[in-house]
Amino acid sequence: MSELLITNCVIESVPGLDIRIENGLITEIGHHLSRGNEEVVDAAGNDVIPGLCDHHIHLHALAARRASVECGPPHVRTSAELAAALHSSPGTHGWVRGVGYFESVAGDLDRDQLDRLHVARPVRIQHRSGALWILNTAGIEATGIQRADHPGIERDSNGHPTGRVWRADAWLRDRIPGNAPPSLSTVGSELAELGITAVTDATPDLDDDGIASISAAMSTGELPQRVHLLGAPLGSRQFSDRLTVGPYKIVLADSGLPDLEELARIISAHHALGRPIAAHCVSREALLILLAVLGEVGSIPGDRIEHGALIPAESVEEIGRLGLTVVTQPGFIADRGDDYLEHVDPIDIGDLYRCRTLIDSSVPVAFSSDAPYGPLSPWAVIAAAQDRRTPGGVILGGTEAIDYTQALSAYLSSQGDPGGPPRRVRIGAPADLVVVSHDYEPVATVINGRRIH
Repeated sequence: MSELLITNCVIESVPGLDIRIENGLITEIGHHLSRGNEEVVDAAGNDVIPGLCDHHIHLHALAARRASVECGPPHVRTSAELAAALHSSPGTHGWVRGVGYFESVAGDLDRDQLDRLHVARPVRIQHRSGALWILNTAGIEATGIQRADHPGIERDSNGHPTGRVWRADAWLRDRIPGNAPPSLSTVGSELAELGITAVTDATPDLDDDGIASISAAMSTGELPQRVHLLGAPLGSRQFSDRLTVGPYKIVLADSGLPDLEELARIISAHHALGRPIAAHCVSREALLILLAVLGEVGSIPGDRIEHGALIPAESVEEIGRLGLTVVTQPGFIADRGDDYLEHVDPIDIGDLYRCRTLIDSSVPVAFSSDAPYGPLSPWAVIAAAQDRRTPGGVILGGTEAIDYTQALSAYLSSQGDPGGPPRRVRIGAPADLVVVSHDYEPVATVINGRRIH
């Protein structure tokens, strides 16, 4: 007996079809399929497509953001508004946690400036890039940063911490009360509402607690999506058929670009085990370093560039020659495009979040949100890839625009083959499906044969 029957749907422009699902798989597709006692979902003449895959997301950071103070536009635009937001926060375990900060609010924040905004409690604020945390004096004292030697701690000319700490999420978390990974139940529901049935968690250097938290949420059904991990440690094996190990995340941080020999050693060590790499590159310099090193040590299938925020036209051919996939986020154009126009060198504007040039050059392209740092909705990202409009209505990089089918396809490739052929609704395929209205809104989501939304 089937578990689920989806009726009256359109599949690849063919109307009036039914889909029978058994044991998590599509077992029959046809017109007027027989009914038993199974659950029936009436698609009401809407399209059914494979579930979407967000190819770069940060699950725990997204969950933690829900209990944090928004510290940047559009929620907060001035230092006075930021001070009010921090003051009104109830905090957690005695701390105030802020996210989404951008310099347009109050400049380059440090401990002294943050003390003037809020001194009563320890405060940590994350820059909207996700790369930087800023702590006030109370936060510095509570975490022992004054005596610590983490390489991400920024210090002034006298050796005193400025309160700015780069690329140190896990290190900071271990020094703050209540540091257990947050519940992922709300995240799982939100993803399902958007038609997302699979994700690639791009958090680097996941520890055992982080992996266990994701695994437990999947086991209980709080997180029904399939999950692919970029941050699983070297030598990790597949955890299950739904929780899998992906390429190894390497961060080429602009706050401290890597030594070429060390980067070559890290890449070669993972390649030797047959594991591709996923390299975080958001600047021209980081991309050129990566391409130079891969040109020396070689690439393997599955190597990928994360973000590709700025790709010079002259680098596209080398990316293609190396067989790299670009996992990018054109949603940032709609989210931050006006800031790019103000702060990015005009010569680089046309290189931001390329899509069409890469696709036309046969470079595999996959889309993602980078949530919580970018807009989560894949439908917003798909729209941004088509119109390339900033919040102020300016078209940014219009020659990089692509059509709806191309943009949707960038969400339909599998976790293990981002940018590869889009998955199709067919017999034998996993029953991870979305019913999409004519207005491109998800109206029902099925994951592993169960209706989740």
